[in-house]
Amino acid sequence: MTATGLALSVSSASAEGPTAVDAVAVNGAATGFATQNGGTTGGAGGATVRATTGTQIHSALCARASSSTPIVIEVEGTINHGNTQKVSGSSCNTAAGVIELKQISNVTLIGVGSGAVFDQLGIHIREASNIIIRNVTVRNVKKSGSPTSNGGDAIGMEADVRNVWVDHTTLEASGGEDDGYDGLFDLKNNTQYVTLSYSILRNSGRGGLVGSSESDLGNGYVTYHHNLYETVDSRTPLLRGGVAHIYNNHYRNLSKSGINSRAGARAKVENSYFEDSHDVLGTFYTDERGSWQVAGNIYDNVTWSSQGSQNYPAGPNPQSNTTVSIPYSYTLDAASCVPAVVALTAGAGKGLKESDGSCSPTDPTDPTDPTDPTDPTDPGNPTGTNLSLSAGADGSSKTGSTSYGNVRDGDTSTYWSPNGSTGTISVKWSGATSVSTLNIREAAGSEGTIGSWRVRNHDTGAVLATGTGAGVIGIPTTTLKKISFEIVSAHGTPRVAEYETYA
Repeated sequence: MTATGLALSVSSASAEGPTAVDAVAVNGAATGFATQNGGTTGGAGGATVRATTGTQIHSALCARASSSTPIVIEVEGTINHGNTQKVSGSSCNTAAGVIELKQISNVTLIGVGSGAVFDQLGIHIREASNIIIRNVTVRNVKKSGSPTSNGGDAIGMEADVRNVWVDHTTLEASGGEDDGYDGLFDLKNNTQYVTLSYSILRNSGRGGLVGSSESDLGNGYVTYHHNLYETVDSRTPLLRGGVAHIYNNHYRNLSKSGINSRAGARAKVENSYFEDSHDVLGTFYTDERGSWQVAGNIYDNVTWSSQGSQNYPAGPNPQSNTTVSIPYSYTLDAASCVPAVVALTAGAGKGLKESDGSCSPTDPTDPTDPTDPTDPTDPGNPTGTNLSLSAGADGSSKTGSTSYGNVRDGDTSTYWSPNGSTGTISVKWSGATSVSTLNIREAAGSEGTIGSWRVRNHDTGAVLATGTGAGVIGIPTTTLKKISFEIVSAHGTPRVAEYETYA
C-alpha cells in the first residue's frame, strides 16, 4: 500500500510560469545520462522568442544565423495542425503537421504562461543534438486515422540524436494501436544520452521504446526518473540493447507488461513503486533476453505470469542478474514516498517542482527554497483576493463528517472528502466571475493523496486543465459561474482543505 503521513513540503512556481529572464527555470540543470557526452544545455545563452503557433516555432528555428545558433523558444497556447506549417531556411528543415527539430542543435522548447499543448501534433527530433523540452503537454498523436503526425509518437527521436533532456512534460493518448496511436516516447536509430524526468505518460497502449527492432541496438544511455506511467498496456519502456537507468518512477495500472529488457539491454531499476500492475519487469515477447539490476523497489498488488517461451518475468521475487555502472551522481527518494513525490512534481504545469531526495518537492527557480505554499507573501503562490471566500460550494457525495463549505472557509483545519477515493468539488458564484488560477490545498497529514484530476468549466462542460497532485493550477482566463475540480484517481481518501480561486 502507498505510504501515508509523509512530511511533504510543497512549493509552487508562479502561475505565469517561467519567464524569458528566468534562466534557471528555462534551461534548468539536466540530470541523468543527458549530463554525459559533454552535457545538455539546450538554447542557453541564445535569444528568447515567444511562439503561440507551430508555424512560429518553425519560423524561430529558421530565423537563426545557423542551425546551431542557440535559441530558447517559449511556447504558449495550443499548437495544432491548423497553425503548424512548413517554414524554409538555411538553419532549419521543417514540415507541416509536426514540430520538426531536424538537423539542428542547441534548442530549448518550454511551455510558459497559461501552458503549451501540442494537440494531435507530435515533436520529432532527427539528426539533432543538445535539445531541451520542458513543461509541455503532447496529446493524442495518431499514426492512422485523421489527423496523423510523427508516426503516432508524442515525442520521437531517430537518426543520430545526441543529448536530449525532456522534463516536466505530460504525454498522453486515448488508446492503443487499434485506436491509431503508437508510442509516447520513442528512441531509435542511433539515439543516445537522453533523460526523461518528472513527466507523466498515460492512457496509451505503448509507453515508449529504445530501439525499433532486435537489430536496432545502437541506442541507449537513457535515464528515466520521477515519472508516472499510468494506464499503459506495455513498454515502460521496451529496451532493445543499450543501458537504461530507471529510478524513483511510479507505475500504476500496467495491464500487459512494464519494463521490457531484451536483446542484450541492461537496466538498473531502483527505488521505484509498482502498483496494481502485471509483469512489471522482465523479458517479454522474445527469446532475445536482456538483464536487470534491482534494488529498493516496492511491488504493490503486482501479478506475474509463469515463465515460458518468449516470456521471462523477473517476478514474483525480482533478483539482479547483471550489474550496471552509473557514471553520474544522483540522489534517491525512498520508494515508499515515490507516489506522493511524483504526484506533486511530475507533469506539465507543476511549476517545475523537483524532489530534494528526502521526499520533499522543492522549487528550483526560487533561491530561498523551500517555499511555503501557505504564505501569501511567497512569490511562488497566487496573489490577490481568494474569490472562493465569497462563493458557494457543492460537489459529489461526501463523507459524513465533512462539508462542501469547508473548502472555502479559509480554515485549513476543516476539509471536504469524497465518499470514496474520487469525486468532484465545485466553487460557484451568483454572477459571472473571471478565474485564471486555482490553489488546491490538502489537509495536514493527507498531502500527496490526490492523484490525477481535471478542472472543468461547469457552465459549458469544457475541460480547462488536467494534471496530478494538489497545488497551484494555472488555467486559461475563463469567465464562468461554477468551476469544478474533479479527482480522477487518488492514493487513499483525499481531504481538500481549501479550494482557492483567483482572477
